[in-house]
Amino acid sequence: IRAAFKAVADSRQVAVLVPTTILAMQHYRTFRERLSNLPVTVEYINRFKSAANIKEILKRVSAGEVDILIGTHRIVNKDVKFKSLGLMIIDEEQKFGVKVKEKLKEMRVNVDALTLTATPIPRTLHFSLMGARDLSIISTPPPNRQPVTTELHVFNETILRDAISFELRRGGQVFFVHNRIRDIEEIANIVLRLVPDARIGVAHGQMEGHKLEKAMLRFIEGEYDVLVSTNIIESGLDIPNANTIIINQAHMFGLSDLHQMRGRVGRSNKKAFCYLLSPPTIGLTTDARKRLSTLEEFSELGDGFKVAMRDLDIRGAGNLLGSEQSGFISDLGFDMYHKILDEAIQDLKESEFKELFEEELSKTVHELVQDCVIESDLELIIPEDYVQNITERLSLYTQLDNIKNENELQTFGNEVKDRFGPLPQSVKELMTSVRLRWLAEKLGFEKIVLKNDKLKGYFVPQEKEEYYKGPVFGKVLSYVQQHPKNSQLKDFKGRLILSVAPIKSVEEGKKTLENMLDS
Repeated sequence: IRAAFKAVADSRQVAVLVPTTILAMQHYRTFRERLSNLPVTVEYINRFKSAANIKEILKRVSAGEVDILIGTHRIVNKDVKFKSLGLMIIDEEQKFGVKVKEKLKEMRVNVDALTLTATPIPRTLHFSLMGARDLSIISTPPPNRQPVTTELHVFNETILRDAISFELRRGGQVFFVHNRIRDIEEIANIVLRLVPDARIGVAHGQMEGHKLEKAMLRFIEGEYDVLVSTNIIESGLDIPNANTIIINQAHMFGLSDLHQMRGRVGRSNKKAFCYLLSPPTIGLTTDARKRLSTLEEFSELGDGFKVAMRDLDIRGAGNLLGSEQSGFISDLGFDMYHKILDEAIQDLKESEFKELFEEELSKTVHELVQDCVIESDLELIIPEDYVQNITERLSLYTQLDNIKNENELQTFGNEVKDRFGPLPQSVKELMTSVRLRWLAEKLGFEKIVLKNDKLKGYFVPQEKEEYYKGPVFGKVLSYVQQHPKNSQLKDFKGRLILSVAPIKSVEEGKKTLENMLDS
């Protein structure tokens, strides 16, 4: 709202794009309330308004008489013309498809854009992580806000009765989400049978506009105790008195949908509860199980970003230049995909676009070596008897692979020690191998082989002339000249290899590379 007011103060118009008609109405009320004492004209358009009314509003927008226009997809239509659009605010960004976003780009060549979401979809999150978009994370919750307790259950009438009765006894309200319109009335009757005293309302997207609006307003104003609805309630509704949500058939929803629906409760200083109802987990797909366990795992305040990162891992990053917003990742893994993408970009920088990136390429040798592979016959592993769960072990290996500096490595070691006990020697060696890899990358090695008490370092290809003319390779040559007995350089099929012996441990290898850098 402040950003919108700032734009209006600079004599520009603001468009606020929201995914649902109900949210458009709620935002309109909020904006009107906050800006009531200021000379700002706020309007909204949605399907509940008549064609004549919408036409009149759009006429005022094109004349510059409306400062802030709030609406659903309707505001990206060609007949919506702004006199001087300065800011586009997109709320609940994960609800919009790529085509709508492309239309927005056409509208706003010179327009600032502010995108809001609790759970960015994989493609958007990936754009932010790779630096194509600015990313700000608001992780500080409002004062006195408590995390939502999240529980996973099979459909059980006793649990439902207890959950609803507890909420009503403390004067609160309940959302019951059931995403099938054809039997939503049956669910409402089950709730009425379980809790006869409850006042129950039903809301779904196929209701007539005025009836849906009326049902929602009655719930907002406390005339209903329980609202049985489809996921139409997921986008941004703010009802502080509703502090229990029950989501039926939770395995049928996506991760961001579940997180958004959970976000409808716990919006005051009261303790809130979210019950996810699904069939027994043994019958669910692997992805469905991962989604539900993620919701249970990340239930603290400000965990939306972690949920989005896990969603990126489960679904993939989508097509950066095309329209898919998530991708098939199970065979590849996000880190490996990103590594391949980085290598492809680096190759293009060094070949077709070499002139453009000349300055960047000359900066450091570290950028010449994107990643150094280490092969060894030493035991560099996390033992099964130390971390028994295979998924947990793989997760730790991935974490270790992504560590970039000594502080992060120390923190990782302390966390592992705290969770699983004193570090075995093989884990200590594994951590030392990460330090060895950093040194190898600085020295221009693409691969290090530690086998048979010998260290072999494979240099970057000889086409990378800037490395071989630089000071780092000079240090390697200096080391070989100073230690002729235990080190030698040789050319094998056009690839330069350094051999150093004897090297009996990773620690020895690390010290050797340190000496090389200092020579």
